[in-house]
Parts: sequence; C-alpha cells; structure tokens
Amino acid sequence: MGWRNVIVRIVILLSVNLAVINSSNEVDEELHRVGRSRLRTRQRRLINGCDLFRGNWVYDESYPLYDSRSCPFIGSGFDCQRNGRPDQDYLKYRWQPHGCDLQRFDGKVLVERWKGKKIMFVGDSLSFNQWESLTCMLHTAVPHARYTLEYRGTLSIFSIPEYELSIMMLKNGFLVDVVTQQVGRVLRLDSISTGSRWLGIDVLIFNSYHWWTHRWEYFEVGGRLFKDMDHMEAYRIALKTWAKWIDSNIDHSRTQVFFQGVSAAHLNGSEWRQPRARFCYRQTRPIDESKFAGVPHPGEFIVKSVLDEMQNPACLLDITYLSQLRKDGHPSIYAGGGPKYLDCSHWCLAGVPDTWNQLLYTVLFGQ
Repeated sequence: MGWRNVIVRIVILLSVNLAVINSSNEVDEELHRVGRSRLRTRQRRLINGCDLFRGNWVYDESYPLYDSRSCPFIGSGFDCQRNGRPDQDYLKYRWQPHGCDLQRFDGKVLVERWKGKKIMFVGDSLSFNQWESLTCMLHTAVPHARYTLEYRGTLSIFSIPEYELSIMMLKNGFLVDVVTQQVGRVLRLDSISTGSRWLGIDVLIFNSYHWWTHRWEYFEVGGRLFKDMDHMEAYRIALKTWAKWIDSNIDHSRTQVFFQGVSAAHLNGSEWRQPRARFCYRQTRPIDESKFAGVPHPGEFIVKSVLDEMQNPACLLDITYLSQLRKDGHPSIYAGGGPKYLDCSHWCLAGVPDTWNQLLYTVLFGQ
C-alpha cells in the first residue's frame, strides 16, 4: 500500500473510529483521576529543571529551519506549499518551553556525532513524517554532501556516505504481528516476530497509535481469537508486548531507544473553542495555551503508563501537548488529493515534525 493510500485511510478511519476511542471508559476515568502530573517524572526530559514539552508556540521570523522547495525528499502529501497552500505563517512558529530554550538544531554537528551510526524510525506514516523532516534538516545542513535514497519494501534508507550515516524508516504501524488466518487479517497482540530488524541499530525511534483507531475485526491474545475488542485496551496490550520485547532484547549500552509519543489530530473544533470549525480547514494560527480547551489524550496516558513499567524505559518524546496546540500545521486540503480530501492528522513540511527532531536533538545532546 502506498503512503498516499495510508494517509487517506488514516484520515477517513480516524474520523469513523473516534467513537471507539472515546468508548474506553477505563482509560477516560483514569485520565481524569490521575491526569498528566502524577505520572512518574522520569518520562519527562528535564534540562536544568525545565520541562521541554510544556510551553507555547511563538512567532519567529528566522523559521522555518529549511525551505521545502530545496528539499527533494518531501512526499507529495506533506508538501503543502507545492500543493497550493496560500498562507505561510504556520511555517514561522517556534516551540518555546516555559523557563528555558530548546537547543538550536545544528545538522552539521548531528551528522558528525552520528558518524558511522544507524538510526531507525519504526512506525506508521507519522514516523514517516518525522523521518522526511530529518532528511530535509540534514540535507540543508550539509547540502554538498552526496546522499543516497533507497526503498526496499517497507524499509526506506537515507544515507550520507561521507559520514557513513544511515537514517532509516521501517513501516510498522502496530509494532506487533499482523497475520492472515482463515477468518482474515488478525492482530496478534502478544507476538512480535520481526523484531530482529530492530537489532544492531544505534538509535531507535518507535511510534504507534493512529493505526489503532482503524476499524479492525479480529484480535488474538494468548491463542484466543476475539472478534473486535476495545481498541485502546488492544493498544495497551500491544505496547506492553513491545516494551517486554525491548527490555529482553535491546542492549541499552549500544542502542538508545525513544518513543515518538502520540501526535494529535484536530477533528473537534471545541478543543479550541470553535465548535463549528470544519476540523483543521482554514486554521492558520496555533492555539494559545491559555485558550486550549482540550483534554488529556487517551493514547498519551497509555504510552506513559507502559513506558513507566519498563525495566529500562524508552525516552519519551512527549509531543502530544505541543502538537495539540498546532491546529494550523496540518495539510488540510493541501495534501495533494484535491479540495474534497481533508488531512488533519499529518503535518506539513516544513512544519511541526521539525520541532520533534529539534527535541530529539536537545534530548540527545543538550546540557
């Protein structure tokens, strides 16, 4: 399935299955009971006591970090300017944490520090969004360096031979196994048979959430087949399977493990006090933090609770809140599918995923 088809399915099915997410009473009750603040603080990266993931978006004329016209790697679904988006203010916003500054992204430093390394994103098309962003940021930093771009089935590889550096994207939206049985396709929630592809990598950045909002009929746990089940409970079980696999198989002295976090979609204008809004259509400015009316994200809570139970917790890039504020950053009708196709799940490039990579850079190399 091509990436454009993936995007279409995610946008349509996310809308259809929003009720499935909201139906998880257990998750909703726990979110309101516990909230964000009582989760263990080791899942937040603090630099000199500053939480990088709480703050506001501020207008900055020095942005964006690269010109999308000079980057040859941006897929048609993310290239909003080429697809005719008329406004450009969404390119100019910088994430400003409360009480500190993000380290300015320096791609030349990054390729030098990552010389001889293998970096791999593992996940769905939101991972692909971040991977394409990083390739653009590095290409801009070393524009004269020769590069190669290969596609091997579900694996995409961007390499800079001068630095012996490979930045890979492995398409795997569920992380756990999907098998074909007599009844059809089955999500095997307690099985990972392809994890060998994650071994021997220096930096792993995992992501899984949006595909769990799709319509799906059969799940398998402990050898038992279930025709449908609560999707958020299935997500929790699968993430626990992934976490156990990472704890049992990854050598943390060799490999740094990150979890991308849950990227927010904008399907409900009530979250920014515009209940009549047509999703993200015609949104040109971020939500001011003081006016944000949204609630904690159910996927965010599940990710944090599972990571918190790991023996060697993956470092969480806690992107949910900062992406919740960016109702303006989606392709909307500028995803290349015409005015009837509305994408409020993915992000324009240049744009919000550049900040995810800036956060990754700060966590890796910040003082």
